[in-house]
Amino acid sequence: MFLIDMFNKKTAMPAPEAALPGRDEPVPTSATHFVNGRPLKGPYPEGFRTVLLGMGCFWGAERLLWQIPGVWVTAAGYAGGFTPNPTYHETTTGLTGHTEVVLVVYDPAAVSLETLLKAFFEAHDPTQGMRQGNDIGTTYRSAIYLGDEADLETARRARDVYQAALHAAGRTDRITTEIAAAGPFYFAEEVHQQYLAKNPGGYCGLRGTGVACAIG
Repeated sequence: MFLIDMFNKKTAMPAPEAALPGRDEPVPTSATHFVNGRPLKGPYPEGFRTVLLGMGCFWGAERLLWQIPGVWVTAAGYAGGFTPNPTYHETTTGLTGHTEVVLVVYDPAAVSLETLLKAFFEAHDPTQGMRQGNDIGTTYRSAIYLGDEADLETARRARDVYQAALHAAGRTDRITTEIAAAGPFYFAEEVHQQYLAKNPGGYCGLRGTGVACAIG
């Protein structure tokens, strides 16, 4: 029963009142991007936009996203939960409600949101609910968080396009990606920032479906 209870806790969103209390101060993190040297917390260039993308473990997801031309800076962190300023170990309990995400700051004149969403949907399996492959729990759920309604509508359209592509490929699973207005984003600890640039042989859990997303 103990293992079942632990599994259930990790795969069910906690009620806000049951979430871990967290802390008032942010968890220490890097000041600059390990690969391009740009400031993780800004200031960002005027006119640039942001999106938070959750694709399972943020190590591989961040490496994918920082390599896309037009992306100015990326950062690993936590979003979609209740606990203020959570630590990595707190999020993995499932008791903060957060999912691992990558903050993407991009130049809309150089790369479109549709292009980023195409990369997002093709690089992981968005039908797996509270997991991604062998990574199990709320912290690995698929998610897109955006700041305005027009961008949210673009994300919903991309989801629908990809759902149709999955069905055409013979897959019957429904996409479970959470698409919602962006709430607080908490930067992950320094060790997690640009992890696979610092540790090239490290774990990367990205596993796509092999189905193309015809958007972007």
